[in-house]
Amino acid sequence: MGNTVMLVDDAAFMRMMLKDILSNNGYNIIGEAENGIVAIDKYMELKPDITVMDITMPEMDGLQAVKEIRARDPQARIIMCSAMGQQAMVIEAIQSGAKDFIVKPFQAERVLEAVSKALK
Repeated sequence: MGNTVMLVDDAAFMRMMLKDILSNNGYNIIGEAENGIVAIDKYMELKPDITVMDITMPEMDGLQAVKEIRARDPQARIIMCSAMGQQAMVIEAIQSGAKDFIVKPFQAERVLEAVSKALK
């Protein structure tokens, strides 16, 4: 069984795209969440090896969720993704504890590279 992954994005089709890329490359998708609040609960329940999280979501955004998850589990490995390649958001995501940052639309190679790097 490959490494376990949780996908967090308010857009179901984005989770589907990520799921296809990752599961076709040996990763085991063990959970999905549509916002930061659900992501925190699921993370604590499932303890995935890695989490791929969108920044812009309703209820609670990805930046807040990263901070919450990392406060509870400093070893959490989280990769942020967002359609907005805004420098400030990338910096804030990394400062909040994200391991890497991928920009939508996803390039399969970039997603796989970011995940494999974060798992090392």
